[in-house]
Amino acid sequence: MGVETGTNSGPELLIALDRGARAPLRAQLEDGLREAVRSRRLAPGSRLPATRALAGDLGVSRRLVVDAYAQLLAEGYLSARGGSGTFVAGAASGAAAAERVPELPALQFDFFPGNPDLASFPRRRWLRVLRETLREVPDRALGYPDPRGAPQLRTAIAEHLRRVRGVVAEPDAIVICAGAAQAFALLAQAIPGERLAVEDPCLPVHRTILAANGALPVGVPVDEQGFSVSELAALERGSGRIAAALVTPAHQSPTGVALAPARRAELLAWAAEDGRFVIEDDYDAEYRYDRAPLGAMQGLAPELVVYTGTISKTLAPALRVGWMVLPARLVDRVAELKMLADHGSATLDQLALARLLESGAYDSHLRAARRRYRARRDALARALHTHIPGTRVEGVAAGLHAIARLPAPVPGLAVMRAAAARSVGVYPVGYGYVEVRDVDDRFVLGYANLAEPAIDEGIRRFAEALAEVEAGPPPTNDGGAIAR
Repeated sequence: MGVETGTNSGPELLIALDRGARAPLRAQLEDGLREAVRSRRLAPGSRLPATRALAGDLGVSRRLVVDAYAQLLAEGYLSARGGSGTFVAGAASGAAAAERVPELPALQFDFFPGNPDLASFPRRRWLRVLRETLREVPDRALGYPDPRGAPQLRTAIAEHLRRVRGVVAEPDAIVICAGAAQAFALLAQAIPGERLAVEDPCLPVHRTILAANGALPVGVPVDEQGFSVSELAALERGSGRIAAALVTPAHQSPTGVALAPARRAELLAWAAEDGRFVIEDDYDAEYRYDRAPLGAMQGLAPELVVYTGTISKTLAPALRVGWMVLPARLVDRVAELKMLADHGSATLDQLALARLLESGAYDSHLRAARRRYRARRDALARALHTHIPGTRVEGVAAGLHAIARLPAPVPGLAVMRAAAARSVGVYPVGYGYVEVRDVDDRFVLGYANLAEPAIDEGIRRFAEALAEVEAGPPPTNDGGAIAR
């Protein structure tokens, strides 16, 4: 049978055939396939190319590939599924498969504060705007993207932020990035070697990102009025200039307090001196329940504040789309750093998001989400009061998480482990401090990604974990002697 070309059925596969070798081509192909399976270049369950496609790729007859597949089917390396193709057999990888580390099961009741309701992602709307984008996008838009972001998305975001958050935003001042994590990385690279103030407590990974990208994070205490500007000034008097401050003024992460108006004014006055700036992480300000919405601090002083936002809390973290609204003095430098980092974010997702914003579907999604999250927040408060009496629930006027302040401090790591053993994820506030507090009375609990019955059951199990830790380890067989 002659070589058939022009087919593209199935995945590509790298197999080297040496036409100058003594071994027949079929034997070389069989050996190459066996090696690929044994080394796990082809994992169990992987689909092989169609025989016609592989023959065309290798420049051999289809009959040669059919015979090689048949031999490996007989040996148990491959399996055939009628109408579906040829696959690597599940047991073919031998000892290599046994050596794989099993994945830990997901927690059934995870109060992780970083997720919105993932089940409510608007799949149909997103699919529709993606289809519209693919149908209408000009060919030239599929080239390397503008590192600042697609103009359509920057325009749509500028309009949305002006209308919804009171941000002073023009498209030319916006740089699209891969979530807040990349925003912080780029901003840290813009001030290498400089000290950058962070809230204490905060999300620990943000400190790690800043430090990994050249900034020197310095913790500043948070109290019931938010970030303490007086403590920031005292730090500078004692140890020198701090170039910037990263804050979450609308809903402090994790404590949930809002930055008091007087503190906002103090922080902006601080930034106005000596070329400093403030990074405003507006991570979940779209959600408010028991208070009027707070406008973004950036609207008060756009030349002093870098405003950052994402769709991680409104649509899904997996999309990895965020933005920075930058003072004029930082735009070119941050855009250059973005270009050097990745040549720009994925264009098709940007254009799809622009359509979602322009159509009004994004606003509709947010309105429905607020109603759902308010009900879940209330369910969390009820469950805590029912199952852990004496607990105070704080930071619930806005956002997607709450603080459970327990009646007494507990060892956070021990409680986390006891809860995880019950398939519950809870997160001690004490681990958000620069100086970790192993014993603390507060846990941050995200409620957005759990249905109301699951919230109640998760908190019931959390109460069991607390009771287990408070009771201490069971007595030993030697009458309570301490084991060494």
